[in-house]
Order: sequence, then C-alpha cells, then structure tokens
Amino acid sequence: MAGPPPVFPVDRAPRDLWALPGTVMDRQEEMRRLQARFPSDFQGPNARYGAGRRCRGRANDVGAYTDAWSCTWHVAERGVVGEVKEPPLADWGGLASYRPPFELLDEADFSQVEASCAATDKFVRAGTETRPFERLQFLRGSEALFADLAYGTRQLRELLAMLHDFYCRELRLWAATAVDGVSFMDDWGTQTSLLIDPETWRALFKPLYREYCEILHAGGKYVFFHSDGHIEAIYPDLVEIGVDALNSQLFCMDIEKLGEEFRGKVTFWGEIDRQQLLPFGTPEQVREGVRRVRRALDRGQGGVIAECEWGIGVPYANVEAVFDEWEQPLT
Repeated sequence: MAGPPPVFPVDRAPRDLWALPGTVMDRQEEMRRLQARFPSDFQGPNARYGAGRRCRGRANDVGAYTDAWSCTWHVAERGVVGEVKEPPLADWGGLASYRPPFELLDEADFSQVEASCAATDKFVRAGTETRPFERLQFLRGSEALFADLAYGTRQLRELLAMLHDFYCRELRLWAATAVDGVSFMDDWGTQTSLLIDPETWRALFKPLYREYCEILHAGGKYVFFHSDGHIEAIYPDLVEIGVDALNSQLFCMDIEKLGEEFRGKVTFWGEIDRQQLLPFGTPEQVREGVRRVRRALDRGQGGVIAECEWGIGVPYANVEAVFDEWEQPLT
C-alpha cells in the first residue's frame, strides 16, 4: 500500500482523545463521563513489551526514575513525564559498550494482538518506542546533540544507526500483526521553526522515516506520525515518504495554508490548541477554534481526525466543547 488513504465524505470525524498521565490519574470520573458521551474510535492492541532491565523508580511521580535506555528523568510535577537530566552518553566514552534495550522486543508478548483486533470494530493503532531524534536527545543531552549535528560527528552516526536498527526491528514486529495502524513520533519544532536546518533533517532523518513507512506499508498498516511545534518546512517531506496521518500543533502554523496545500494528501490527525485555547479559553472560544480547523482542513469531506489532548488543569467543559463542536453543522 502506498500513498495516503483516499478521502471520502463521512458522517463525522473520528474521535481520538489523548490524556496526560496526570489527567488519567486524578480525573477518572470526568474521564469516564467524557468517554461515555464521546467514545473514542481508536484503541490500542492487547500487547506487552518486555520489561526493561535498566528501569529504576516510577514514571510520573515527583522525583527521578531511569528508563529502559538508561536515561534518568526528573519529574517536578506529579503526572507529567519530566525531563532527562542525566543522559547516559553525555560522554562519548560510553558508546562502545552501549546497547539498546533489546529485551523490550525480544521478550515482548504479542500473542493476544490478533484476538484483540478481531474483537473490536474500532481502529486499532499501536504506539511504539520509535523516536530517533528525541532518543538521541535523551541519550546525549540536547546541547551536546545539537553540537553533534553541527559537526556531523562519527559517533552520532554510529548511535543513530544503532537506534535505527532497533526501531526497524520494532516496526517489523508490528507490521506482521493484525493492527490497522502504527504510530511513531519525534518533536521537531519550536514555536516558529524546526529545531534544526531542514536540509540537515532531510539528509539524516528523512531516509530513516522513509524506511519506517516502507516497513509498515509493506505490512498493510497505516502510518501515524506525531511532532510538536512548527514543522511546516517538512510537511511536504512527510507526505512524500508516505505518512498517512500527521499530528502536529496546527495553531503554531498557518492552518489555512496547510489546508490549501495538503488537504486530500494526508489525514490531519488533530489537533486543537493546547497551549492557549484549551487551558485558558472559554468553551465558545474553543468551539471557534474547532470551527477554524474544520473550515481549513475538513470542509465536510473528511481527511481529519478529531484529536484533542487533555492536559493537567484543562477544564472539562473545554474538552467536552471540542468533541461536541466536531458533531455540529459547520457554519
């Protein structure tokens, strides 16, 4: 399967609610109420990755924890992911002995994936570890990584090749299952531009992403990709290599321009502004934000997923307004 999915008129946009860990942990009754009224059209498969042997501590609790890749995160607020403060490869001296956590894949249990897909009429989408740029930051530290990219160091290319091998193995596992789609991610944007020069991105990262899309398309899977920030410069590249559904911070960019250039070429996988509108706007302002997205990207023809991220402190009424407005006549 190659290229984006066809666009057909639909009765409504499919719903996809994301919630930060803190929202899931502390607002369960509100979560149940929203999901009862606006059930998601997506679900994950019944699968389990292997246990990371280097993991220490608890994610999303205040304090520090170490993930399966030996990256130590510090969390200042309960229910958020935190930041890596102790990258294991801050010194390149550790590269020769470093290995990815292949136990995550080698000891994974996918035995129930096919049955869980057959038991639902929802779109089954698998999430993955695949995030090469972000993992480089977690392993090296952001400042060191940007210097590596500027100088084009040999060690950076060795590490990136190591990560790419891991991610290709992971995506081949999913490509052989019955899931409908598979997602991967990297946060590439600032508020106004890419974090690196677009040509550097095209030289180093675009070939990796292309291979990920090829692996998944060969298995008949739709490719879902997420990136925060202003990524308008690489939208054409992501469409070209075969990303089927693209989640980006639309309100950092020119939404109307994106619609004119890419409507019908890719499925816009949300979103609604979670920096200003959702936390600080009124329900009516949120509704107008939804209408703006629909006018620019949807126009009643589909090709848009009604995705919304429910962050800590975001009023229930604003999230409810998002999904309700997606089902109203467009004016």
